Amino acid sequence: MSADVPVEATGPTGTARDFARTRRRERIAPANLREAGASFLFGSDSSGQLVAAEWPRLALPIVLLPIGIAVFNLTIPGLLASLLVAMAAVVTWLSHIVVRLESERNFETGQRMALVGAVVALPMFLFGSAMGVWGASGEIDWFYCLVAVATLSLLATVAQSGRLVGVLAAQVAVWSGITCVASTIAGYFSLIVGVGIAVVAYLRQRKIDLLLREKAENDARVQTRAQEILADYEETGQGWFWETDRRGHLTYLSAPVAEILGRKVLDLIGRPFAELFNLTEQSGEGERTLAFHLSARSSFSDLAVRAAVRDEERWWSITGRPTYDTFNNFTGFRGSGTDLTEKRRSQEHASRLAHFDSLTGLSNRFRMSQTLEKILLTPQVQHRACSVFLLDLDRFKQVNDTLGHPAGDALLKQVAQRLERVVGKMGRVGRLGGDEFQVILPGKIEREQLGHLAARIIESLSQPYSIEGSRVMIGASVGIAIAPDDGVTSEALIRNADLALYAAKDGGRGRHHFYAPDLHSDAEERRQMEEDLRDAVANGGLELYYQPVVQTATEKITGFEALLRWNHPQQGWISPARFIPVAEDTGLIAPIGEWALRTACQDLARWPDNVRVAVNVSPLQFANPSLPAIVTNALANAQVAAERLELEITESVFLNDDEGTDQMFKSLKGIGVRLALDDFGTGYSSLGYLRSAPFDKIKIDQSFVRGATQPGSRNGAIIASIVSLAEALGMETTAEGVETLDELDLVRMLGCSHVQGYIYERPLSSMNAAARLSTGLMAIAQGPRSARAARQTMLRKVVLDHGGHRYNGMIRNISQTGALIEGLWNVPSGTIFRVVLADNHVVTATCRWSHEDRLGVEFSLPLRLDETGRIAAVAGRPPSSVDVEANTQRKVG
Repeated sequence: MSADVPVEATGPTGTARDFARTRRRERIAPANLREAGASFLFGSDSSGQLVAAEWPRLALPIVLLPIGIAVFNLTIPGLLASLLVAMAAVVTWLSHIVVRLESERNFETGQRMALVGAVVALPMFLFGSAMGVWGASGEIDWFYCLVAVATLSLLATVAQSGRLVGVLAAQVAVWSGITCVASTIAGYFSLIVGVGIAVVAYLRQRKIDLLLREKAENDARVQTRAQEILADYEETGQGWFWETDRRGHLTYLSAPVAEILGRKVLDLIGRPFAELFNLTEQSGEGERTLAFHLSARSSFSDLAVRAAVRDEERWWSITGRPTYDTFNNFTGFRGSGTDLTEKRRSQEHASRLAHFDSLTGLSNRFRMSQTLEKILLTPQVQHRACSVFLLDLDRFKQVNDTLGHPAGDALLKQVAQRLERVVGKMGRVGRLGGDEFQVILPGKIEREQLGHLAARIIESLSQPYSIEGSRVMIGASVGIAIAPDDGVTSEALIRNADLALYAAKDGGRGRHHFYAPDLHSDAEERRQMEEDLRDAVANGGLELYYQPVVQTATEKITGFEALLRWNHPQQGWISPARFIPVAEDTGLIAPIGEWALRTACQDLARWPDNVRVAVNVSPLQFANPSLPAIVTNALANAQVAAERLELEITESVFLNDDEGTDQMFKSLKGIGVRLALDDFGTGYSSLGYLRSAPFDKIKIDQSFVRGATQPGSRNGAIIASIVSLAEALGMETTAEGVETLDELDLVRMLGCSHVQGYIYERPLSSMNAAARLSTGLMAIAQGPRSARAARQTMLRKVVLDHGGHRYNGMIRNISQTGALIEGLWNVPSGTIFRVVLADNHVVTATCRWSHEDRLGVEFSLPLRLDETGRIAAVAGRPPSSVDVEANTQRKVG
């Protein structure tokens, strides 16, 4: 396709083309372009005729001039002179025919020049010749002939109206005519000179016309290019232009704007400029408004206005300034506009990103902080009450480590949806970052109602999730702070809710906890413990103790379980129940677990070959792809057989049942180590993974062993079922936490293949374990016959303190380890109280069960007995300072 042909390609109405349309072939109108030399031929005559319309009128002066000279000199010109004058007048008069033909027909240039010679040059030559003949006859003076020729010459110049070719033809012809009479050679010479001058003049004028034509074309090209650029700019939608008259009515408007408004440009011309906008949505105020600037006739720039479009929200940025004429009279406004819609959407999106979490769509930390500040700074004091929930997801990091961060993000989205459903319109839910969430509940709400809401949140978030085809289980812990009771500033409330959250996690996770003043000391103690634990890991302050595992059939030691111990330089022995949660939260459990694995293998190398060691593997270690390499390296360095190492794994590794879990089991079994399922029945038990996971042993948690010998207990039936299941799957069973002879008899009778507990031996240091093995493998059961502590029946009033709230209760019976209390209804299991048993005697107790107004509590420290065997506390005696914390069995991981 030729580049000279304009390409028409327009999109649908209202859409901008993505290319420019060339208009250069139509940039100059043909009527406006004159041929080179036209000025010489036609002068300024727009009609383009060589013979002026006034030329026929020159016949009259041709006749009158000789008559006037004859009258003045009282003489009559000769026949020849009179004939020549008559011929000149007739030819001149007949030129009106030529004028008419030239206007009606399109003659060639040569034809037109011939016509000029016939009707302009010829009569002028005849008249000049007539004056020459008359003057040469001697009848009149030459002076009069020259005057007549000069006069007619001037009249011919005026008649031709600046047509240079006509003027030259007339002048040369008339003077050549008179010259030819006086001297033929001189006449022809003057004629030739005149023609030469005419040619030179023509060429010069043609050159001038060419230059003017080129300049006109360049000017037209620049103007056309500017118009094209302007049109293309308008069509792309990047901007548009407008103009109004002094009344504010539109005189010009870009077509794309009219299309956006669903109207035609012609319909908008003459309408008020303000009709283009919905001024009720004006973003500015005062002098920034459009109406103000139009009325004040002041310029404005980047004024945001909403377009008068019904079906969509569209914003424009308009700029304008007043225009004035040469007399300084106001003539209207002229300006431009650009589309602000996408920019405003981007700004709104940026504002949303600044206030909302991009992953879950919940309010982010900044917006939640603003919400809390707004409530706490309300002018009315009575409206400043609110409650703050801080939530932390339990075992979320394991999901990220095993399934990957995309799965973790998908899980967070589902958590956010569940939170919003549970909280509803009661408050605002936000995500602070990671797996931390916050709930703000405005107004005063009773603690009981807050507790129920927290319980519903925990229950909802603890339900199974489906992530990428995998079944995922997590939990949640909730810390609660209430304003103004727990703080009147946002910083204080958040800090106290955070302390309550730590208390909930320390209490076993999956629970809620209200803020209490004593949590500050607990938080400081936890921080100090974290620092000391890091020092202990770095400086070798941890030790491994070994508890024997005894075969029930032979009562011989078959192995040991490695248990972590910490002898603090200032505090002495610290229970694993206190420092292992800190290790898990801070990530120290991974290096501790690897150290324990290597140390256990080194100690195992010094024991008999038929003795094994069991080491606990935390879920974090299990999710580490390098675990098989770590195990292999530990076995190789210690030079021990792989089957002598037993890895104890909890059920929590199955929360993310995916290919990575199966692959890890295959890798570990490929090394040759034994695998034991630890704490069976206390987690999210599923018989499905027993079918595929290659376990060699199932360990029955001590919670099933304790109380199994009590009348009406179902624990024995559970133990029997576990043993039967293990035997059917070809697995061994170990009963943990056996401390009394009746418990030993029960688990032996139920078929447990191995026993572990105080009934045989307490955990031993590495040196003592080696010494114990040197005496032989036989184990002797030593311990009390019954596990149930002696109880005293009584009816005694006590006070129970929880979260700063005090409740009255009645003790029905009490033992060293717990009590039955009446007076409190439907207390959640796991609730911690401070029980005032007597003056100056307060003991911490945890609710283990509740039914109607009765609850059973377990004391954190065993109560002392007096000389008569009764509980000293209820006899008015405070506990002895030598009471120590029970030695809780806590394992690595």
